[in-house]
This record gives sequence, structure tokens and C-alpha cells, in this order.
Amino acid sequence: MKELIPKNEFGIFADKQDIARVDSLFVAEAFRKQHKHVLRDIERITEPKSGLSEGFVDKNFYRGKYKDKTGRALPCYFLTKDGFTMLVMGYTGTKAMQFKELYIKRFNEMERFIETLVSARVEFPLLTENIKLLHSQPKPYHFSNECDLINRVAIGQSAKQFRLTNGIEKGKSIRPYLTKRQLELIEVLQKVDVGLLVAFPNYEDRKKHLEWYKSKWEEEHE
Repeated sequence: MKELIPKNEFGIFADKQDIARVDSLFVAEAFRKQHKHVLRDIERITEPKSGLSEGFVDKNFYRGKYKDKTGRALPCYFLTKDGFTMLVMGYTGTKAMQFKELYIKRFNEMERFIETLVSARVEFPLLTENIKLLHSQPKPYHFSNECDLINRVAIGQSAKQFRLTNGIEKGKSIRPYLTKRQLELIEVLQKVDVGLLVAFPNYEDRKKHLEWYKSKWEEEHE
């Protein structure tokens, strides 16, 4: 399965449809089970007579393959949070409960990461793609910090602050509420920042260059 956000140390990743999933190999390792037994458990709860609907199974249990050390292609599953929860429901014991709690927490973190990425991709598509190229393991703040930087320079406040000031619903795009001039400046600064990310890793250095570029742009567009 192609990954939008690579697997973390818990085997949790985001697929190309912006869905958080976990690799069954990592589930087996975390719960100290043989992978073949995890596969058996998955196949038991996903069989037609199990009671789960076909729609639920198709959505939450994606059957894939992986290559072992000898190069053999073997089966595995990529589970959503709901699929994972359904699978481990029957795993008992103190350690199992601790790992359930930990994995649900990590799933929630990945889902928040995906929300950040989706928002950034809508608002700053060019910048988002370059951040993904620069960081092999991008974190949520890599996207949110850069988006906030551009918004602060262009409109004087972050998107969150703009929503609060203007009574805009949380998570809703601020673009429809910006002026044509503000939108043009954001597009320009986004393109400039793509180059600055490579040349100036320090946040404050990029901020100074973007503020300078903004002043020059405003002089030319008076």
C-alpha cells in the first residue's frame, strides 16, 4: 500500500486517501504474537459469518503483501483505527491493555497530523509538496509552522487567530474571507518560501526574508 505519511515506530502511517492505518506486522510485534496468529484472528473476525458487515471489513481491513528476509511475498493487513480496535478487543492482560491505550493514542496523533497535512495541502499546495521532499519523516509542525509563517507575514496573524477574529468555524478555510490582494501576496510568498526552506533552515531567517519580500511586493503594487 502506498504511503502518504511513512510508518512511524509503531507501524502507523497514512495511506494515499488520508486514512491512518497500522501494519499487522507491527501489531504482532507489539502484542508479542506470531504474525500468523494475528492473520488468523483478522481472518476470523472478517469472515462473512463473523457478523461484521462487508462494508466495514472492506473499509477497515486492507489485505496487502510484504517481502520477508528471503524475498518471499507474504500476506499482511493494513488496519484503520476501527479495524485495529475490533481486532485487539479480544486481547487481554495488563500488557495488552497498555498497548491498546498506546496505539489508540498514536492513532489519534496520526489523524491530527493528517488533518494538518490536508489543511496545508489545500491552502499551500506547492509548499506542502516541498516540505514532504525536504523531510523524510515530516512532523505536523513542519507544515503548520510554515503555513502560520506565511499567514502572519501576509495578513498579520495565523489562520487560527483570523478565524477567532472573524467568527469563522474551526477548521474552515480562511481563503474565501481574504481580499484578492491578500490571496495574491500569499501565493507569491508561498513560492518564495519554497526556495527559502532549502537556503535558510532557520525559521527567523526565513521570516526576515519573507517580510522584506512583502515590503518590496507592496511597493510595486501600490
